[in-house]
Amino acid sequence: MEYINFGKTGLKVSRLCLGMMSYGSPDWKLAPWTLPADEAEPFFRRAVELGINFVDTADVYSNGASEEVTGRLLKKYARRDEMVLSTKVFYGTHLDEGAKPNQMGLSRKHIFEEVDAALKRLGTDYIDVYFIHRWDAATPIEETMEALNDVVRAGKALYVGASSMSTWQFAKAQFAADRHGWTRFAAMQNHYNLVYREEEREMIPFCVDQGTALMCWSPLARGFLSGTRTRDKGGETPRSHTDTFAHGAYYLDSDFDVVEAVKTVAAQHGVAPAQVAMAWLLHKPFVAAPIVGATKLSHLEQAVAALDLKLSPDEMARLEEHYRPHPVAM
Repeated sequence: MEYINFGKTGLKVSRLCLGMMSYGSPDWKLAPWTLPADEAEPFFRRAVELGINFVDTADVYSNGASEEVTGRLLKKYARRDEMVLSTKVFYGTHLDEGAKPNQMGLSRKHIFEEVDAALKRLGTDYIDVYFIHRWDAATPIEETMEALNDVVRAGKALYVGASSMSTWQFAKAQFAADRHGWTRFAAMQNHYNLVYREEEREMIPFCVDQGTALMCWSPLARGFLSGTRTRDKGGETPRSHTDTFAHGAYYLDSDFDVVEAVKTVAAQHGVAPAQVAMAWLLHKPFVAAPIVGATKLSHLEQAVAALDLKLSPDEMARLEEHYRPHPVAM
């Protein structure tokens, strides 16, 4: 495993982050393919064995159950001081049943209540990186940034980060923090992979300029880049048939051309297509730690093996040449 500094901070993280969205409760309406706690255990254990020291979850995942599973597995398989733990606030734990007005968003009230609830579910005294899951247009950014600063000052989080918003919004948040002397966002979790590269226009250059750590979610386009999806929006897995976000974000004709290029390069190296897609991302110097979701142990093994897969400039160009612009998908 390789370890790097997390953006401009002194925090050391593994080049891969284990995403815990896949673990919690199959009853979660937003992701019926989610694995229950007992089935999640081998994945967490193997990730630690492979040297992954970074795990990411959120309050909304399985309505809080993912945080509970993460906390239990963290205590069982790792030392807290050896691990970097991140979670997110915005949607809350009532999204399935219809959240009441103050049960979601980025108000001071919701942030303060949710960080304490998350700490309890995770069974820890602090969160390493506390992310806002989305932009809250209904709350002044100064209120949000001051509340996050107070969370850091109280020792409940060490760093804060953001996820999936417009670049002007992210810049506005950083400016508010600078103007008041509050804690800046140290990281951005953005949507970025071989078939969704819209972030290259503004967000990635801005983060590079600011020294912000970039953690890409959906690095394999929710399984699309594994080469198992079909043009009729089907595939080999339950998720391939039910993932409405993927059906809307990908599946352009040009996306399948990209997948064919991935398969060609993979065949030349004798590896799985997913390994090539992950290696392409890891070759980008601005990417800190892609978030890896795994429902098969081979997913983890391939992601780690991608660290050693070297792609030539010609291969990188071949993988990128078929890309066509996409509608914004966050």
